[in-house]
Amino acid sequence: MRRVLSVLGSTGSIGTQTLEVVRNNPEDFKVAGLCCGSDTDLLYEQIVEFKPSVASVMDEKKALELKNRLSSEHPEIKCEVFGGAEGTDIVATVDEADTVLGAIVGVAGLKPTYEAILKGKDIALANKETLVAGGDIVMPLVKEKGVELLPVDSEHCAIWQCLWGEKKEDLDRILITASGGPFRGKPREDLVKVTVSDALSHPTWKMGGKITIDSSTMMNKGLEVIEAKHLFGVDVDRIDVVVHPQSVIHSMIRMKDGSVLAQMGKPSMILPIMVALYYPDRGNRLLEKFDPFDPKCSNLTFERCDTSVFRLLDIAYDAGREGGLLPAVINAANEVAVFDFLDGKCGYLDIEKAVSFVFDKFKGRHTSISSLDDILQADREARSLARECLC
Repeated sequence: MRRVLSVLGSTGSIGTQTLEVVRNNPEDFKVAGLCCGSDTDLLYEQIVEFKPSVASVMDEKKALELKNRLSSEHPEIKCEVFGGAEGTDIVATVDEADTVLGAIVGVAGLKPTYEAILKGKDIALANKETLVAGGDIVMPLVKEKGVELLPVDSEHCAIWQCLWGEKKEDLDRILITASGGPFRGKPREDLVKVTVSDALSHPTWKMGGKITIDSSTMMNKGLEVIEAKHLFGVDVDRIDVVVHPQSVIHSMIRMKDGSVLAQMGKPSMILPIMVALYYPDRGNRLLEKFDPFDPKCSNLTFERCDTSVFRLLDIAYDAGREGGLLPAVINAANEVAVFDFLDGKCGYLDIEKAVSFVFDKFKGRHTSISSLDDILQADREARSLARECLC
């Protein structure tokens, strides 16, 4: 088996770890396309090393600078460079790629993933917002096109592995684990003065800024619940969030006979990336061996999430129950607020305020989703409302 990859978001945390897998397994993988938002210095290095046929940069000015730099310094490399959202779609649909690794942050990953599925590409999905916002149209398209949707998110990859060989009707509940983030056990009043530095101090995982903030608010778990609903065809009320501070168990399932199956491992994204890219086979180990005698494994604990402190989790459950456009709009509001917080433009609890505001504005509309445009229009409206709330 040899997969030919297009990596969307190649300069981010998931993208760079994906290329680490490729670097260590050149006989198993080839890179056909790379894209990023603006980090052209790293993208340049990746192009020189992996020699894709196409690359793109969302920032069109930087795309042109990269194109000129490559032609000047490495004229032997035949890589077409594109800019803007159109360029991302080109990388996602390049003919020679059979698999697209979707690691663009936020709902920006939805359209290129959708276009890739239309072209018959398998999808290794690390971008949960694709299913949170677009699951109602993405999952039917996956079935129609007969492509594989391979979960890269650590928790969903764990659930997926636990389900291998099991009958869907034998599944009772999905148990998504959460570290609890840096503010686990804190009272509500302690969150008022949280700084960006505080929120980025995740106790177990090394991730990008957006997902690290989402983990601290527990919004990440809410989005994962909605993603799991679409991936595994289970109502959100059959999905529980279990706070597991040691981050040894990545998620669990409970079967109808009471059996509980769990996937365990080190808190690293390398393994779920490899599981997805090698499926249905297994690659050779890149991480240290899992040691059950490690002190971190000696006292595994489980707790409920305190939703009186982390209120975004309940909002996400409500959005998942109602469905329609609600998951898309709370995701949009969250993106706006999180990036404002990271930029120092709003307070930590303003993230929750903006999401709640947009949720209330859209609740009860029951708008059916018939196209990608429906979702993108709602996304734009929700972002406008969130900015209004945060002003």
